Amino acid sequence: MPCSVTHELLARQNAETSSALIDHWKESESFALLANSEGESILKRDEEDATKLQKGIDVAKAKGVIDPLFVPEDYCKIDVLGQTANQVANDILKRAEEDKESKVQKGSGTLSNTVFGCFVKKESKKTEDKKEEGNVIVICGLSGTGKGTTVSTLKQNLEEEKKTVVCWSNGNIFRSITLLAATWCEMQEDSDGSFDSAKACTKENLASFMDMLKFGKFNGKYDTHIKGLGLDMYVSEVQNTELKAPKVAKNIPTVAEFTQGEVILFAAGAIKVMDDDGITVLLEGRKETVDYVRTPYRFTLMLSDKTLIGKRRAAQRLMASSLQAVGSGADTEVIGMALERALSKMVAEIEP
Repeated sequence: MPCSVTHELLARQNAETSSALIDHWKESESFALLANSEGESILKRDEEDATKLQKGIDVAKAKGVIDPLFVPEDYCKIDVLGQTANQVANDILKRAEEDKESKVQKGSGTLSNTVFGCFVKKESKKTEDKKEEGNVIVICGLSGTGKGTTVSTLKQNLEEEKKTVVCWSNGNIFRSITLLAATWCEMQEDSDGSFDSAKACTKENLASFMDMLKFGKFNGKYDTHIKGLGLDMYVSEVQNTELKAPKVAKNIPTVAEFTQGEVILFAAGAIKVMDDDGITVLLEGRKETVDYVRTPYRFTLMLSDKTLIGKRRAAQRLMASSLQAVGSGADTEVIGMALERALSKMVAEIEP
């Protein structure tokens, strides 16, 4: 089948590109084989991650860090099949607006029905104290359902409505704790500096590490300050350096198992601070952890055709590989050959 993917489209590396590749290979047995392998791998990894997360949650409950009887607000399921990221984002905003009436009839002040975008503006009894209310939108779902793309589109749409938007991820908090734990290990006199989770991740140490993390406004913006064990830095400034160092990357899974509860509470507190300041917070993550952030705006993205999860991931891998292989002036024929070479190579790597 002749390739119609232009270099401009390939270079976008977005949902439009992956959709074009899926359509290009809709009759290809090789692509179907790769997509099936990718889909099975994603679902297996999601199940494993969910098991590990739940283990961490159970540890947190046993330690009394989080309430074992906590019940989150209901989630609204959205089938993203056949929808663009913009359509999914608009659906989320529309549903949030429709839900507002039952969510704002409380509090001692007067809650007006004035809607800004899809959300309500809170008005106090003194009109001079009017301030836009912050909101928290939670997005979860299996890998491959488009959570990241949806969050990016929501951010863009809300910012066009002149809203201040922050995308929050717990990943940097886990990395910060891991950095502190690794640094603690290096400072022990009876240690060779290697990471020892049993010694580093005691209840007392974790409480101490959490005290070394402060969320607030620093240098004119919201950030997390790491201060302790000789470290004095801001997450926004080291997220791609110190927090990506090998001693952090290789030990995150171990530390995360011990600190689910602590990170959940830290995130919930940080998000509430921004929410109270009139900021719209977009929170993407696993249901097991985002459950503990209070908000009525909860959405689970799903695909009624689960084969698309593997197709999307396969297309993402193929378009990234092919873009690296072609020059900026490549025509559709050259791009087509690069795509076929990438597909053949990836299929050959699948274990029988």
